[in-house]
Amino acid sequence: MADANQVNEGQDAERQDAETAESKTPASPAKKRRIRVILLVVAAVAVIGGVFWYANYKSVGQYMQTTNDAFIQADAVTVAPKVSGYVDKVFVGENQNVQAGQPLLQIDTRDYQAQTAQIQAQIGVARANAEGVQAQIKEQQAAIDRAEADLRAAQSDAAFAQAEVTRYTPLAASGAESRERLSQLQNQARQANAKVAAASAALAASRRRIGTLDAQVQQARSQGQAAKAQLDAAEVNLGSTTIRASIGGRVGNKTVRVGQFLQAGTRTMSIVPVNQLYINANFKETQLGLMRPGQPVKIEVDALPGVEIKGHVESVAPGTGAQFSLLPPQNATGNFTKIVQRVPVRIAVDADAQTRALMVPGMSVEVTVDTRSAKGALKHIAEQQDQHNEARQGAQGR
Repeated sequence: MADANQVNEGQDAERQDAETAESKTPASPAKKRRIRVILLVVAAVAVIGGVFWYANYKSVGQYMQTTNDAFIQADAVTVAPKVSGYVDKVFVGENQNVQAGQPLLQIDTRDYQAQTAQIQAQIGVARANAEGVQAQIKEQQAAIDRAEADLRAAQSDAAFAQAEVTRYTPLAASGAESRERLSQLQNQARQANAKVAAASAALAASRRRIGTLDAQVQQARSQGQAAKAQLDAAEVNLGSTTIRASIGGRVGNKTVRVGQFLQAGTRTMSIVPVNQLYINANFKETQLGLMRPGQPVKIEVDALPGVEIKGHVESVAPGTGAQFSLLPPQNATGNFTKIVQRVPVRIAVDADAQTRALMVPGMSVEVTVDTRSAKGALKHIAEQQDQHNEARQGAQGR
């Protein structure tokens, strides 16, 4: 057994010596040529790849502006009641799709129906008052006609009495008639004239009464119009007890429950217009030189790996995000460290309804804007600025 182990150890030692000797043998010229050719091919491929990469970067890559500081947004509408009251019915559930004008919830209408009925009764009272005064006007018109007739009768009596006085005056002077008779006729004439004055005063009073009654009619009508305005407001409040969707979308953040008391303006739910999504991308200020509305955009949603969505630049914000913050930075005080600012860019999503259904506000996305359409803009701006500077210097020299 010991002899067999010694034999094996000897064979292993001979094998190791043979391998060591082979490794020390110099490589053949053919093998060196193969290695040299492989290295040259690899270097050529690397150079060609670098050339293609550089050419692609100069023609395309440098104009592709990318950011992952971008999120899906939607202009959600907060649903709040216009009137206060207890919730009677809730017609929608959480995450339910709704159409514009669809009822969302119902507030108890009994109080508002009672207010409407009360104001309608006030309108009826005002109308009845106006009709009653108009009836009095008709009665007063009849009184005016009677007063006019009385005046005409009094004027006739006064004219007759005056004629009798005129006829008896020369007779009494000649003694043909007694002076006592003339005095009686003169007294009758004075009484007739007094009756004429009284009838005239009564007619004037009756006519002035018409003006008073007309004013009362106008007052009753004004009260009716005021009540009608109150009725319109009450009907608006009654109609506002049914809260409807102002836009189409999907219900979210619903907190309302049946039996809950709502104050006017209390937030009950939100409606997200999922068919009107857009992306708010915050690009560095160094990326905006060639960015223009209408440029194509490639959109990659983190929730949809491998799916490329098309879009286009819709607008660029008129200021950086810092300028619209609650407390804008004041760099004029203290130490200053320059930080690259970011500007919000609104991007429209050009996707079909099925793809939009998978996108919700708040999702993270990565967008790439193709700015090649404006690649000559900076050069043009620089030329214009040079011309402006030259013209200004020339004007200052003169």
